[in-house]
Amino acid sequence: MATDFVDRVVLHVVAGNGGHGVASVHREKFKPLGGPDGGNGGRGGDVILQVDPQVTTLLDYHHTPHRKATNGKPGAGAERNGADGEDLILPVPEGTVVKSPSGEIEADLVGANTRYVVARGGRGGLGNKALASPRRKAPGFALLGEPGDTRDVVLELKTLADVALIGFPSAGKSSLVSVLSAAKPKIADYPFTTLVPNLGVVTAGGMRYTIADVPGLIPGASQGKGLGLEFLRHVERCSVLVHVIDCATLEPGRDPLSDLDVIEHELSEYVADESLGGRPLSERTRIVVLNKADVPDAVELAEFVKPDLEARGLEVHIVSAVAHIGLQELSFSLARHVEQARREIEAAVVPQRIVVRPKAVDDTGFSVRRERTSDGELFRIIGERPTRWVRQTDFANDEAVGYLADRLNRLGVEEALFKAGAVAGSTVLIGPEDNAVVFDWEPTMSTGAEHLGARGTDLRLDEHHRPTRAEKRDDFHARKDAQREAREELGAERDAGLWTDD
Repeated sequence: MATDFVDRVVLHVVAGNGGHGVASVHREKFKPLGGPDGGNGGRGGDVILQVDPQVTTLLDYHHTPHRKATNGKPGAGAERNGADGEDLILPVPEGTVVKSPSGEIEADLVGANTRYVVARGGRGGLGNKALASPRRKAPGFALLGEPGDTRDVVLELKTLADVALIGFPSAGKSSLVSVLSAAKPKIADYPFTTLVPNLGVVTAGGMRYTIADVPGLIPGASQGKGLGLEFLRHVERCSVLVHVIDCATLEPGRDPLSDLDVIEHELSEYVADESLGGRPLSERTRIVVLNKADVPDAVELAEFVKPDLEARGLEVHIVSAVAHIGLQELSFSLARHVEQARREIEAAVVPQRIVVRPKAVDDTGFSVRRERTSDGELFRIIGERPTRWVRQTDFANDEAVGYLADRLNRLGVEEALFKAGAVAGSTVLIGPEDNAVVFDWEPTMSTGAEHLGARGTDLRLDEHHRPTRAEKRDDFHARKDAQREAREELGAERDAGLWTDD
């Protein structure tokens, strides 16, 4: 059956890449060396999940599971920074649980406008203006933008309700929701009319609580039969479970006691997410509702089995959703149980303690791992900063490579490689295993930029003397005198016959 309700999707999200910085030199008339003025690149956009009360399904992400935020803009000359990429905000229903592909819970989105950054955009690269310093006055390079996060996440919707109505198909659960609240679910006389959970708000005296109608369960629901496995997750947050039993069913082999035993078995087999703070479903408060008391034979059967159910320690109500029999007593009883469950939850809540874990004094932020492979021995550098620096380096620029070498040396990477046993020519990898940068390591890296002085400097910028008019005149006459002497020397050589040939 086709349905417009989806409660579990796998979402592929891509955050925006950071914009590249730019290497630029300020240009002005009569000022050929105005210094660096390259701007920084913009930050890439984040991918954010946000609870929207108007959204009730994950259907949009089922049809379009690939979502991408915008990239940051590159910088420009004249110290113009690139624009940041726009964040991509994805609205999700309240009660959405974010999981990793391995099943680890990352976030439980409860409360309107609750946000969770599922993928972070990359940092923008610095321009050569930001890289300039008193020791590095003229950087001829800029940093590249950092790529944004790319990942898959699993979104699961778990309905937020205080009371869940569970039972076989066509037991009258939707009818109860329609008469206890203002909800208007689809009601028909065939099994599996309810394909999606229906929520309603019930007011009993001064107490308000929410009630959910879960699609019908059948034997084997906890193993994936019928619709049960897909929708049992919607009762995980509910504090009170109500067994709605059809006392007027004509199906052979069914009676209220056997129906209850089947549903109880499915509840005990279903494994709830303990990380969300939920107890096993079999340990929740349970109430039995014997429905369809407007049918004479059903009333007799309900009165007959009620003592047996009460002997099990269950609270039993005989009701009729059609004739509105026993609904007020049921509503106030549910309100009493919900109030007690809320008090127990509040008492069990432990105030969140903020734990501060400062870094150790000798924490360098990276580690060197020596590996032996079929291709030989290699050394892998693992750490957030070295990996980010490598991603931001333009390896087509010798000066940028030299700047990377300086940063790694200051961080202590070179010393750590020596201690790990690396020698000149050893293979060094920086970054994750699936996307690492490979080097043939040399203890001291040099580039052609050193021929103009220290890396990132320009000797011409240190010349602050401006020639006077008299000096310019003397220089002009000196050049003219040199030209005249050269012409006279060439004329003397010609007259002497040095330019003749056979």
